Parts: sequence; C-alpha cells; structure tokens
Amino acid sequence: MEKPRHSIRFVEEKCVGCGTCMRACPTKAIRVVHGKARVNDERCIDCGECFRLCPHDAIVSETTSYADLEKFECAIALPSPVLYSQFAPDVLPNQILLALKKIGFEYVADEAWDCELTTNALQEYLDTSEGPFPKISNTCPVVVRLIAMLYPNLVKNLVKLEIPRESAAKKFRQKASKSREIPPEKIGVLHITPCPAKMISINHPVGLEKSNLDGAIPISDIYGRLLEALKNLEEDIVLQLSSGIGIAWAISSGEIMGIRQENCLAVSGVHDVIRVLNDVEAGRLNDIVFLECLICPDGCIGGSLTVQNRHQARRKVRRLVKMFGEHTRVSREMALRLYRGGYFNLQAEILPNPLPPLDSDPGKAIQKLKQRDKILMTLPGKNCSACGAPDCRTLAEDVVLGQASIDDCVFLTLEKLKRTA
Repeated sequence: MEKPRHSIRFVEEKCVGCGTCMRACPTKAIRVVHGKARVNDERCIDCGECFRLCPHDAIVSETTSYADLEKFECAIALPSPVLYSQFAPDVLPNQILLALKKIGFEYVADEAWDCELTTNALQEYLDTSEGPFPKISNTCPVVVRLIAMLYPNLVKNLVKLEIPRESAAKKFRQKASKSREIPPEKIGVLHITPCPAKMISINHPVGLEKSNLDGAIPISDIYGRLLEALKNLEEDIVLQLSSGIGIAWAISSGEIMGIRQENCLAVSGVHDVIRVLNDVEAGRLNDIVFLECLICPDGCIGGSLTVQNRHQARRKVRRLVKMFGEHTRVSREMALRLYRGGYFNLQAEILPNPLPPLDSDPGKAIQKLKQRDKILMTLPGKNCSACGAPDCRTLAEDVVLGQASIDDCVFLTLEKLKRTA
C-alpha cells in the first residue's frame, strides 16, 4: 500500500470555502473550487499553516494513533525535546519520560541527548566543510522540501548529516532487538511529535532509503494520558541523559547553542524563512557559516500538534536549559569517533525537486509565460482571492494552464455585466 504523500488531509464536508487556508499557503498550493478547498500535491510542502489557521477544523493531521502501539511486540518512545516544555514548571524531563513508560512504552529514549550528540557532529562537519556557505540545517523536513522545490540551487547548502530522531531510532531499535532477542521489524520506534510534517519525513524520507522510525504520535494525542500518569509515578530510575544543550533544540536558536562558530543565524516561521532563503539565494549572507531554519514560529515549540502556548513553552525550555546547564554531557571524543566512522552519514543524496515549468517544451513555456503576463495586465491586481486563487498572478497562471477561466475574476465579470446593462 502506497504511503500518504502528505501529513494533512482536507475534510470536504467541513470545508466552507472561506479561503483562509488558501491565503495562508506560502507555496500557493491551495485553490477554492466550487466552494471547497483543493490542494495541488506537487506544490504542498506540509508546512501546516493551513492546518494551524483553519477556523472550521476542516483539516486533520495524518499521523500515527496511540492505538498503533498494539501492532508491535515492543514499542519505543522517542519524544521530541518539545515534550519537556508542555507541562507545569515543576514537572521535569525525567518524570515525563517515566510517564511515557507508564502509558505503555517498553523503552523510552531521551532524544534530546541524541540532539547533543548531533551538535558535536555538526561542529566537526562545519569545521571541515569547504562550502558552499551558509550551511543550512536539515532538521526541519518542511524546510528541506521548501528548498528542494523553490530554491533547488541551495540543496547543495543543506547539511549532509542524519537528523537526531533518525540516528536515535536506529540505535534504540538495535539495542531493543538485542536485549529482547526479537527481530528488529517487530519493534516499533515512535516519535512523539509537535507537528504533522514529521510523518512525511517518515513516509518519504530525504537522504535515507528508509526511515528508522515507524510512526509519529502527536503530543496533543497523548497529553491527557501523560498528565494522568504523572500523578502517581512509582518507578524512580534515571532516563534523562541530556543537558540543556539537547533540550534547547525545542526552540529557535537551540541548534546553534552548542556549536562554537560565531557567524550563525537562526530564523523561524515560514515567511521569515522564505525571506532569509531569498537573501541566501541572492548572495547576501555568504558571511554566515550556519543557518538554522525552522518552519514553525519560535521553532518546534510552535508546532501545530502541541498543547502549550508557545510563549509559555519557550519560557519553560529556557528554565530547563538553565537548570541542566549549557555544557554538553556527550563525550566529544566519542562523537568524533562516530562521525569519522560514518555513523551520521546519509544513505542517499538530497535532490532538488523544482516545480515543473509551464510546459515541458521550452519554446511553449516561454509563450505561456508571455501569455500569463498579458492576462495579468488585464486583471485588477486586487489579490482578493474571490476567484478561488490566492492572487491575480496565480489566477493568470491557472488560466494559461487551462485550470481556471478569466471569467473567474469577479471584478471583470462585474464590469462585463455593467457594460451589458
């Protein structure tokens, strides 16, 4: 069975065609047709802006269910560091990890520690890289898809290291298989995720032949169970291995906190990310060594599957960073040994995936571009979205492609009616 191409799904019976999702989409992947939102799969990057803003709950995430734990002989929880930010100030990471065990996970891993491990590898990668610069973080799957689609020339700038949740999943599957003496395929490694896009990076991984993860369970789906489990914790074992360096990966600028380079830049939120990538493509940020881009506002704590206000969550993360320190608990010597031994290597090249031209024939594509610009000159330029496209330029392009009509513009239609009257 083919895995879903996207991590969100539109529920047609709930959609009223208000156009909120269409106007929010940064890649202009959504149209309103006959009063219902429609998605162009080729343009969608799974940023979740539509999911975040839909006022009618007509968009749902296609993630893993908590009930899917029953499919596996052994279930491993791999929680995003964001999970530590979702509870009251006095609830510490180790308690949350113990609560995960209590609700049904046989093994629980502190992914934040693997973030620290990757920080050390990233330092070595930047120290030995010859460019091009800036190197761009590949942690956020949406940023990777955005670059592959709209900035294909910047694919070569993406960091070529395996991301923490994938390297951690690989490691813990091997450990569990050995300790339980069961085949690796009977073990389920499940990411506890703050956003639906992680599901796409599992179903259709970039840089890997196959994901090491078996699914992603939303934080919002298991939050109530964790609150209940936290009330009466009986086990008292240490599961948290990370310092503040790993926990900080939950927020924007957290990834650069543990590396030594000074010329680093962190940016979050889809529109700011696009502005900065425009600057990189124009050659205006060549002095930057490393660029951390996260599509959600304020970083992963702004994910659409969280429960805590992101400002409160950021405050909690900063408190945890201060509590557990800004000095890594990972041995740099061990990290270097793993790095040089290929532990963090990607299995496949990250390839550009640009949007197709207006026509496969270059000559016809040029003619269609001219035709689009001619149509655009006749449109009012109000970008009102009443036609079902996000703006006049997009409508003109849709007309050229035979996907819309010039008569869809309500202002032109009104002018015709006036003239007829």
